[in-house]
Amino acid sequence: MSLKRRSAALAAAAALALILTGCAGGTTGGAKSSSGPSADEIEKALSTPTTIDFWSWVPDIQNEIDAFQKEHPAITVKLQNQGGATAQYQKLRAAIKSGDVPDVAQIEYSFLPSFTITKSILDLGAYGYGDYKKDYSPSAWAQVSSGDAVWGLPQDLGPTGLLYRTDLLEKAGVQPPTTWDEFAAAAKTVKEKTGSYITDLPGNSFSPLLALLWQAGAKPFGYDGDKTVTIDFDSAEVKKVVGYWDDLIKQDLIATEPQLDDNWYQRMSRGDYATWLAAAWGPVFLQGTAANTSGLWRAAPLPQWDAASPASGNQGGSADVVLADSKHPIVAAEFVKFLNHDEASTTKLATEQFLFPSLVATQKESAFRDQKSDFYGGQAVNDVFVDIAGTVPSDWQWLPFNDYASSSFKETLGAAITERSDLFTALDEWKSQLVDYAKQQGFTVK
Repeated sequence: MSLKRRSAALAAAAALALILTGCAGGTTGGAKSSSGPSADEIEKALSTPTTIDFWSWVPDIQNEIDAFQKEHPAITVKLQNQGGATAQYQKLRAAIKSGDVPDVAQIEYSFLPSFTITKSILDLGAYGYGDYKKDYSPSAWAQVSSGDAVWGLPQDLGPTGLLYRTDLLEKAGVQPPTTWDEFAAAAKTVKEKTGSYITDLPGNSFSPLLALLWQAGAKPFGYDGDKTVTIDFDSAEVKKVVGYWDDLIKQDLIATEPQLDDNWYQRMSRGDYATWLAAAWGPVFLQGTAANTSGLWRAAPLPQWDAASPASGNQGGSADVVLADSKHPIVAAEFVKFLNHDEASTTKLATEQFLFPSLVATQKESAFRDQKSDFYGGQAVNDVFVDIAGTVPSDWQWLPFNDYASSSFKETLGAAITERSDLFTALDEWKSQLVDYAKQQGFTVK
């Protein structure tokens, strides 16, 4: 690792250590309520003039807020967009430390443990929200729950599929690959006959690679909800996935460009990549960034390691939570339920704001599932991703210091991907940094 990258990693570690230490002493309220409110208490709370604060970066979510306020005219919801997820977490941690918190906040699944560990989130299991488990995709529910605790209600998720260019695959004379062996073979043919790479594996974000590990059944991270974490990069599943992509990189059969920047947008538009290993939010995103390729794309499940047992991984998704120090927890909890369990609200989020729903009933809604897109040649792309969502394993876990895990990835394994150096050497360095950091923060590492 270069001195510059190592210095950046150490600076990030120091900053994140301060954040975690500050949060740990910040909240005076407990995260767990001993008993939930009665129906009479809920009715009284919703009929009493009350203002709650809601932090979210979802575009136009004021539409859902207006619907809630119409149903409960005594309640006012004040929306604040803090500038996206990263900025929101920084401000939220500062608010928790001061005790002046919003009542409801949007938090990505991967960052939830960093807030539950500091007892900053109200346990909605005591409010009876555990009864809603059956209503959500299992992989989404697993992200917001631990035992009987429910830390929020799932809002959206990002099951990962394959978006592919029909023209490039046809020019190469290959079919959309259904197994990873077929994908590797297609990578050679596509490169030889079209000059394009079959796909791009970015090093600037760990979400794509983690989704591939998730699909393969790997469990690189674990957290017991207290002070023990698991960091396991030595499993057969991890080695299989990393080795597969290491081999493709060494053969120069895939691109390793940073994803979702101007260069990437241009390369997608030019046809430099024949496929994108995309989350369920990808199809709509691609329409806006590569409009000149309309009609050329289709969607399919990821290639499989075992075609008889289809699986996928998840990229992204978030929940809405009630802060432990909320002054109006009953109203806040009812608002979270309305947003993410009321089908009118979740359908609006899915069909107007294009969030992939975690609520199964909304996934099945014809207004969502049967939408056809000219950009994808009239294909009902949502239908493909709904089926994929049902194949995402529900046993994935995140570390309670995801901020550091992400930044450390970019300086180790991510850098090796971008620079086309040995992935296993970088994987060992990433593991070493994570283990050292965990121990410095007082965790027991398994």
